[in-house]
Amino acid sequence: MAFLTQSLSMARYTHDLTVAVPLSQFYEQVKEVLKACSFEVLYFKEDFVVAREMPGNIPFSRLVTVEIFVDSTRATQDVTHLNVVVKNEELPLQANNHCYQMYEKLNQAIADNKGWNLIKSTLENSLG
Repeated sequence: MAFLTQSLSMARYTHDLTVAVPLSQFYEQVKEVLKACSFEVLYFKEDFVVAREMPGNIPFSRLVTVEIFVDSTRATQDVTHLNVVVKNEELPLQANNHCYQMYEKLNQAIADNKGWNLIKSTLENSLG
């Protein structure tokens, strides 16, 4: 008897960004953007931020986590490079799942933020 196993994994979406803002001001701006999108910061270091969607409106398993990696080695006086990863434990059975919706909401908030100018943006969708 043979068994077929399939590896299913969570939804994961990434966004590489370059923003015109000094690194010293970037952190306050990113905290405001996360808060506006209903994320609470769980962990904060100079080159890494982790935030999670605030519980209450959706099942716990669908809560979205945001990881922001700041490339401080490439940061200049006026420019900051970062990589944003948005993910959850939900299987991405639909293209427009909850994780993707939060990813889109966060991307729009990043683009609309008045505290910096978006210089470069590369979006990637990775289902599973």
